[in-house]
Amino acid sequence: PPFKPGQYLTFQFRVPGADKPVVRCYSLSDAHDANRYRVSIKRVLPSGLVSNFVHDQIRDGALVDVRAPSGHFFLDLDARDPVVLLAGGVGITPLLAMVNALVKQGARRETWLFYGMRQPDEALQRAHLEALAREHEWLSIHLCFSDHQPTQGNGPVHEHHSRVGIDVLEKTLPSNNYQFYICGPPPMMQSLTEGLAAWGVPDQHVHFEAFGPASVKRAAPAVAATAGPEAQGSGISVTFHRSSKSAAWTPATGSLLDLAEQHGISIDSGCRAGNCGTCLVAIRSGEVSYTTSPGYPTDPGTCLACVAKPKGAVVLEA
Repeated sequence: PPFKPGQYLTFQFRVPGADKPVVRCYSLSDAHDANRYRVSIKRVLPSGLVSNFVHDQIRDGALVDVRAPSGHFFLDLDARDPVVLLAGGVGITPLLAMVNALVKQGARRETWLFYGMRQPDEALQRAHLEALAREHEWLSIHLCFSDHQPTQGNGPVHEHHSRVGIDVLEKTLPSNNYQFYICGPPPMMQSLTEGLAAWGVPDQHVHFEAFGPASVKRAAPAVAATAGPEAQGSGISVTFHRSSKSAAWTPATGSLLDLAEQHGISIDSGCRAGNCGTCLVAIRSGEVSYTTSPGYPTDPGTCLACVAKPKGAVVLEA
C-alpha cells in the first residue's frame, strides 16, 4: 500500500526470551516505492531488545509481521508552502522520507532541513544529503553538532556548533513563515514547540511526531476552575472489570494505562503514543477523551489506554 512521507510501519516481533510478541513502530525513511518499504533502525546498546534482535537475527528473506502504513504526521505533497524540517538523532528518518519525496516529485518547494546530533559520525545518510544539497538549490541542509566544532568550509551543507534550537532558526531562516515538522527526542521537541510559539509561529504550522511515554505538551490557555471530581482532588472512579479492581484517576495520574500499571493491572502496550493499537481495550461503560490524537483507528466502545483519560466514571475490560 502507498504511504505519505512521515508515516510509519507497526511491527510485531517474536523475540526469543520475551513472554509475548513485542510491538514497535518505525518511521518509513524513504519516498514511496511500489516494490518496497524502507525503515532505518538504530541499534540501542545494551538495552535495545528489539533493535538488537533486528540487527543480529533478521536476515534477507525473513518474514515479519507488519501493519499497513499509518500515522497523522506527514508532509502534504499537494501543498506549495515552504517547509522547515527539524530532526534530532534517529528522528531524521521520517524527515528523510519527506526530503526524498519532494525530490522525487520534482516540486522545487523551498525546504530547510536542520539535523541535530552530537558528532559527525552519527549522521544518517550524510553522503546522500550532501548530494541532494548539491543538486537542488531549493533545498538547504544544516547539520547541528552539540559536541563538535564544525571544520567544513564551503561545502554542500552548512554546519553549526549547536543543538537544533530556536536560536539557530532565528539566525538562519529569513522569516518564521513556514510549516515546521519536528521529530526527535521529547526534550528537543518540547523546547522547539515552545520556542516556535514564542517566535509567533501559529500552532497549526507546527507538526511533530512522538513515540514513547513522553509526549509534547502545547501551552494551553488558562481555564476557570470547576467543581468536578478532578478539581476537588477526589479523582474519577475507574474500574478494571476483568481484574476486579477499582482506582481513582486524577490529572496527575497520566493515562489510563499509567493508572492500570500503578495498580498492577496488565494491559499490553507498544508505542505508548496512541499509534500502534497494542493497548486497545474495550469500554464496558463510561466515556474517555484523548490527550493526543491517536494514529490508530478505534471502534466505538474501545479506547487506546496509553493516551486515554476518563471523562467520568468508567469501566474497562481489563
